[in-house]
Amino acid sequence: MTTSGNQNSLSPEHLEELPYKVADIPYKVIGCYPHDERAFTEGLVFHEGTLYESTGTNPGTRSISTLRQVEIGSGRVLRARAVSKGYFAEGLAILHGKAYQLTYLDDKGLVYDLETLTLLNTFSYEYQGWGLTNDGKCLIMSDGSNHLRYINPCNLEVEGEPIMVTICGQALYGLNELEYIAGRIYANVFETDYIFRIDPNNGKVTGRMDLKDLHPKQMPDSAGAVLNGIAFDNELECMFVTGKYWPTLFEIQIKDKPASDASVLPTNPIA
Repeated sequence: MTTSGNQNSLSPEHLEELPYKVADIPYKVIGCYPHDERAFTEGLVFHEGTLYESTGTNPGTRSISTLRQVEIGSGRVLRARAVSKGYFAEGLAILHGKAYQLTYLDDKGLVYDLETLTLLNTFSYEYQGWGLTNDGKCLIMSDGSNHLRYINPCNLEVEGEPIMVTICGQALYGLNELEYIAGRIYANVFETDYIFRIDPNNGKVTGRMDLKDLHPKQMPDSAGAVLNGIAFDNELECMFVTGKYWPTLFEIQIKDKPASDASVLPTNPIA
């Protein structure tokens, strides 16, 4: 994957140098579970007690992309579907009984029946496919830039103007895996151990989670083992995070979720 930028943007390699004016978001690890070390994790979703995971094609191998359902406690794959036609699978979201999966460079999204994992439909977009989440009404997609776009699940078309994400007045590029939590969008920046909290009404970053302490020490970023999985259990209010090739799935508790988040109704073009 590649990212683009300009002189007023922040690429991932410059994030460490930024004198942040946004608050660090404290968290506590409350559980650790096995994760498939062969999984090139691209998307992660919590749904009704289990995780659904989108895996990409491991570079330099003959593996194929998958959509899989995973048991949290054991890491066991309960069901799996191979992604056909050589697609490199990316972000994943579940909405209204369907699973939506992006592909990286094929400009194609895949729609599955969640109960059977049967492929129902496909849809097209004009950008690279990176991360995917939903706010209960529409899908929200990242493409590796600082743009987040809404997709109408009824006609599977991009609608409205994109959210332009900024931090300290500069564009934040490399937005990848996404999760929508209590009126805010949480986004990992590719090849970093950071998750940023974004206000969807104005695109401003309002907080940062630093997960470098969770990164497997024996697996350097150069091996592709980067943070790339965020899921949230709304009932228990806990987050699950993992990464490509990571042997562990972490359950964490966000310790400073603003009370105001729950009352914010973000602007979206399909409301």
